[in-house]
Amino acid sequence: MIIADTGFWIALADKKDKHHQEADDFAKTTTEKLISTYPVITEVCHILLKRQGVKAQLNFIKMYQLGAFEIFEIPKTDKEKIFTLMQQYTDLPMDFADASLVLLAENLGHGRILSTDKRDFHTYRWKNTQPFSNLLLCV
Repeated sequence: MIIADTGFWIALADKKDKHHQEADDFAKTTTEKLISTYPVITEVCHILLKRQGVKAQLNFIKMYQLGAFEIFEIPKTDKEKIFTLMQQYTDLPMDFADASLVLLAENLGHGRILSTDKRDFHTYRWKNTQPFSNLLLCV
C-alpha cells in the first residue's frame, strides 16, 4: 500500500493544481492500493469544499465509498505518540494529519508516500530515523 497525503488528493481533484498531471498519471498507472487516514480525509474535504465547492468534496467521498483507497485508524494507544511527534516537529510545525501519516508509515513498515509537500516529508522520519520516499515528487 502507498500512503496518500492531502496534497496528492487535492492535486488529483484540481486540474489547475501544478501537480495535477503527476497525480493523475500516478493514479491511472499504479496497481497498488492507496491508504490514508481520517485526519487527512477531513483536511481534503475541508480544502475541496473551500476551493471547489460541494461537488468536488462529494466526488472525493464517492471515491472513498467505492473503495478507491483504504483508511488507517489511529490506535487509541498512539495518542501519546501523536503528541510526541507534533512536539518533536514544532519548528515546521507538524499538523495532526501529518502526524497520523508518520504513524501509518510506522504501522506499514515503509515510508512510500504521495505528497506535494517537499519540505515536510523530506524532513519527517518514521521510527525516528527512516526517511520518507515521495513517489509523486521524485527529486
